[in-house]
Amino acid sequence: MKVARFDFALSLLPLLKRDLREQPVNLHFQGPQSVKHLIESLHIPHTEIGPLIANGESIGLDYIVHDGDRIEVRQVAPEKLEEEPRFVLDGHLGRLASHLRMLGLDCLYHNAYEDADLVRISLEERRILLTRDRMLLMHKVITQGYLLRSLNSTQQLHEVVERFGLVKWVRPFQRCMNCNHPLEPVEKETVLEKLEPLTKKYYDEFKLCFACDQVYWKGSHYAKMVRVIENLSGMAYTSEMME
Repeated sequence: MKVARFDFALSLLPLLKRDLREQPVNLHFQGPQSVKHLIESLHIPHTEIGPLIANGESIGLDYIVHDGDRIEVRQVAPEKLEEEPRFVLDGHLGRLASHLRMLGLDCLYHNAYEDADLVRISLEERRILLTRDRMLLMHKVITQGYLLRSLNSTQQLHEVVERFGLVKWVRPFQRCMNCNHPLEPVEKETVLEKLEPLTKKYYDEFKLCFACDQVYWKGSHYAKMVRVIENLSGMAYTSEMME
């Protein structure tokens, strides 16, 4: 039986079983094992693993661990994405999908997606997979993903914005929160028959999703959503952000 010592970054400790959170973790194993496999045996997906150091030397996920190795597992640094990110979310994250779409981000979501669908979409469309399912992120082919920590959708939104540096990509109220399709400004007369009497009376600016026929306007919910956006971005929201 071989043994290797693992020291995990503080941010990764909550992902370990409670009795393993006292560092270091002395992990016993047999045969040739990659550092990826050993870390994932502790239920930490490789998408959450940052830089790895073995005996003072930088290593990759495919490194074969030796008896007596001392391995430091650091946290993943927030990404600086060069292209506008696109996401696919598992079936438990409907509210988060709506929040991200509110920011103008392209998010595929369907509560009937199977794991195989999520993996395929992530790979074929180069979408970042968001989930609370650790095993899903342990698929070897998944290279872009994030394991959400919180059960609260607003806190989840903050997690994703920070993890992927999304502030620069925020363009609020440009995408349908229901189906993800881009919105188009329309004249009031175009959607008049879809409006309630008070909406007809008090509002004049509207956007329409031509995919699902959902109409949007700056109703009572608007101020609350603006506050969410301001808290995320750290800057005052302006109407120009909608253009």
